[in-house]
This record gives sequence, C-alpha cells and structure tokens, in this order.
Amino acid sequence: MSYKFWLALSVWLLLPSSEAGRPMPKLADKKLCADSECSHPILIARALQDYYPGDCRFIPIRQGQIVYVYAMLKDRGNLFWAGSVQDSYYGQQEARIGHFPSSVVEETHPLMPASTEVKTTKWDFYCY
Repeated sequence: MSYKFWLALSVWLLLPSSEAGRPMPKLADKKLCADSECSHPILIARALQDYYPGDCRFIPIRQGQIVYVYAMLKDRGNLFWAGSVQDSYYGQQEARIGHFPSSVVEETHPLMPASTEVKTTKWDFYCY
C-alpha cells in the first residue's frame, strides 16, 4: 500500500512542472518567413556549437548538424529563429520545428527571401 501511495505522490508532484500540453510565453509578436504559412525554408544553416534548450519551445542542436530555417522572429525575439534539425541519419531524431538562438548556427545556403511578415500565434510557442 505504501508503494502505491509514494508512486501516486511522485507522479502528482511531477505533473505541475511538466511543460508539455500547454502554451508558453511568446518570444515575439511577429516573424519573417518566405510565405504566409512559413512552410518553405528560408535558408540552410550548420550548427557551430551544441545548444541545449531551456524549455520545450526550443530544439536541441548538436555541433555540425544541418538546420532548416523557416522563420526569423522580429522585434523583442529577433535573436531567435525557428527551424528543424536534419541528422546525418534521418531516423536518429524526431522531426519537429522549434526555436533556437541564431548565434549557434551559420548560414550556408540561402533558399528564399524572408520577406513575408507574419503575426505569431500561441501555437508558435505551444509545448507538445
């Protein structure tokens, strides 16, 4: 009986601290994209260093990885970009789009101009 109680208590204590399944604070109100849905990559970049995210809005990046950039945040969030990481082997990491500091990557191939300004929504910063 004591085992079940401690297990239930442990799970209950972990739930409030979980970020998954809830909106997080917005990093910016606007972003620059190649199109109105931000569905086309703006550029390809290579990671200069490892990046370990502080919360679920961000993606982890390892030095040398290829990053496809889909959006560049504006105004107060202009230091962050949104993109996805491509591993050397596709199945090594779950594909997802997230934010990262622009300073941890270097642009290697421009693809499309980031000329479309789009308002961010709560879903841009939602933790799944």
